[in-house]
Amino acid sequence: MKRLNIILTMLALLAGFSACNDELDVINPNNQTTTGFGNSESELREAVIACYNRIRLEGTFARVGYTMDAVRGDEVWNSSQQWYLEYDNLNSPGTIEIGDMWIWRDNYHMVNRTNFVLSKVDEVDMSEDSYNEIKGQALFIRSLAYYELATYYQAVPLITDYAAYSDIEAMYASNTPEDENVSQQDLVFDQIEADLTEAMQILPSRDAGGEWAQGRATCGAAAGYLSRALMFRHKFEEAYTVLKDIIAGKYGHYELTADYGDNFREDMENNVESLFEVQFMDYGTGGTEQEWTPVNISPEATQGHAVESNYASQELGSWGDLAGSPWLYNLFKKEACTDGRLDPRLYWTLVTYEDEYNNYTDTKTAAYPNGDPRCNTVYQEDITVTPLSNSAQGGISIAKFTNARTNLYSSITTGLHCGVNLRLMRYSDVLLRAAECENEINGPTQTAIDYINEVRRRVALEDIQLSDFPSADALFEQIANVERPKEFGCENGRGIDLLRWGFFYDANRLNQLVEHGYYKLDGQASTEELTAETASGSSFQHYYKGHEYFPIYQSTLNANPNLAGNSANKNEDNGPAFLDKYTVRPVVELD
Repeated sequence: MKRLNIILTMLALLAGFSACNDELDVINPNNQTTTGFGNSESELREAVIACYNRIRLEGTFARVGYTMDAVRGDEVWNSSQQWYLEYDNLNSPGTIEIGDMWIWRDNYHMVNRTNFVLSKVDEVDMSEDSYNEIKGQALFIRSLAYYELATYYQAVPLITDYAAYSDIEAMYASNTPEDENVSQQDLVFDQIEADLTEAMQILPSRDAGGEWAQGRATCGAAAGYLSRALMFRHKFEEAYTVLKDIIAGKYGHYELTADYGDNFREDMENNVESLFEVQFMDYGTGGTEQEWTPVNISPEATQGHAVESNYASQELGSWGDLAGSPWLYNLFKKEACTDGRLDPRLYWTLVTYEDEYNNYTDTKTAAYPNGDPRCNTVYQEDITVTPLSNSAQGGISIAKFTNARTNLYSSITTGLHCGVNLRLMRYSDVLLRAAECENEINGPTQTAIDYINEVRRRVALEDIQLSDFPSADALFEQIANVERPKEFGCENGRGIDLLRWGFFYDANRLNQLVEHGYYKLDGQASTEELTAETASGSSFQHYYKGHEYFPIYQSTLNANPNLAGNSANKNEDNGPAFLDKYTVRPVVELD
């Protein structure tokens, strides 16, 4: 009897074990891989969100990926004389991580994730609208990453096939084209244009409302960036067609905000002027854990950016790494509004003290009188002097995309805390680019003048007149060195403009950049117009040929046998190749 009980017990146990086999084979949903993920619409939508997450890394737009182009331009200089110095001077040796590697690394994170989505989307059953939304967003984000990579590093590997990641040899991608007559940069821009053209055709517009009007890529964003890509290669007629369609409302309704300052405030994000912006959590609503690495998986991540920590005043708690150039300050001071006031864009671009700020009454142009809750305050204290960017070297602090004018908090907490969304493209850029294209195609015309005046009227500046610009060269000078720097001063993009205009390849233009880049290391917020005799130096006096692009990190070159150095790695002059295809407009003295 005992033996029978033992046998029955063993049989019962075996049956129980057998019954559990199906449960033991269940895949843990919390331990998914790329092989088992992305096979449904809902999972692909989650993957798209993961693509957006890569835009908010330190090497993309949370810090150095944004500010590095500004410091490459002539509106910003390295007031700390430490971080960013080699990039301000355009002579990095290729062994510094912050610019040579971090931007490369984090943008290829974007490429990797978008390639994953694009490898899956054709295999999943879903509605046409869902398909277009998912694929269009992935195409836009991939093109954004390659636009940044190609304008920072010139010759970069073009990887579009996610299946290539399964082969270690294929992952050692080359940045040397097989055809000697085609540059690698052109191959990458061909892909950018193809991606954006398709995205522009399939994405919904911002007018669709809902989440599409709150920070996602739209057909308008794709159209805007397509115009940028086309203009980088001087395809002005093609770009102009796209720009006129944006203006006509084909890709959604856009217009200038009544108040210029609304483009730099937390409470006016994703507004009618914004074609695309990077979303950050409002101040005080993010987590507490700062993640400076590309992992970014903590549920307590801060969800902010550190642009303010670079831009804002060291006197007020920032690192004080970057400052606005005295040239930019004086450019604002040269022209008054129709009622005699300063250009209000100065207020939102540079943190200066101006007596005039205390006397404004009943104005809607972004510089407010005392007593107004939006008054000229910096961290809840009235400005009585211009605060220093860096307390040792001096410099004018930058206001763009900081809380310098918003009165949200009493002191700066350095790191990934600022919540002001970075507007990567605004409608004012569409208008000024349309003016530039019109001028390039037809010379100075009233149409080009009208586009410019629409931007100027927003800040109550007097209209410019066609009769004042006898040549395309003269109007280009107005656009390039007056209208664009005052509208977009200290924003991401000026360095890319200098590249596409070829200013590094003409002796007179390069001398102009040297003059724009003058700074003074006197521990003051220098606002005087500087000359070679009065300046401590210029960012551009140290420029090495080829270093208008940043070098590819030497360790990356060492690790990849198929990767060749770019012009910065080789100290190679890009001037002959540029001038073989394009022209550089001569310097024109404006009245």
